[in-house]
Amino acid sequence: MQCRNNVGVSALNSKGNPVDGPIIKVLLVDDFEPWLSYVRSTLETQRQLLIVGEVTDGLRAIQRAQELQPDLVLLDLGLPKVNGIEAARRIRQCAPNAKILFMSEVQSWEIVKEALRTGAGGYVVKADAGAELLDAVNAVLRGEKFVGSRFAGQDLADASD
Repeated sequence: MQCRNNVGVSALNSKGNPVDGPIIKVLLVDDFEPWLSYVRSTLETQRQLLIVGEVTDGLRAIQRAQELQPDLVLLDLGLPKVNGIEAARRIRQCAPNAKILFMSEVQSWEIVKEALRTGAGGYVVKADAGAELLDAVNAVLRGEKFVGSRFAGQDLADASD
């Protein structure tokens, strides 16, 4: 599935370089600035990804998703005001075309299933992000489900919306 190109072919990435092809608008949601900085620097290596917003709480995530209509939302679970799972449910209502990828320290398969039941496309444990974040982003953008390698062998059948 091709992502919308709402920015235009003359778009610039966050480093000011022109981007060819479809632009994928990304909203980052996490309340820990060093983690946001890491994710930002990782995503900036991908020319087609354009970070259009960064927020630190679930309520603001919902508001910004409605305003920006991003193609992809990278979302933490443990957020102030509204937790990530509830934020994902509400984002799916106000930005229905946005794909959601959870990033969290939580390593419980039950929580992963609950997160995926919101309609999210994937789940990455933060400790594994160095090896898995870009693979997860790409899989979710292709419309595939992604769970980190630590959940290999788990049945995804009961983890869909």
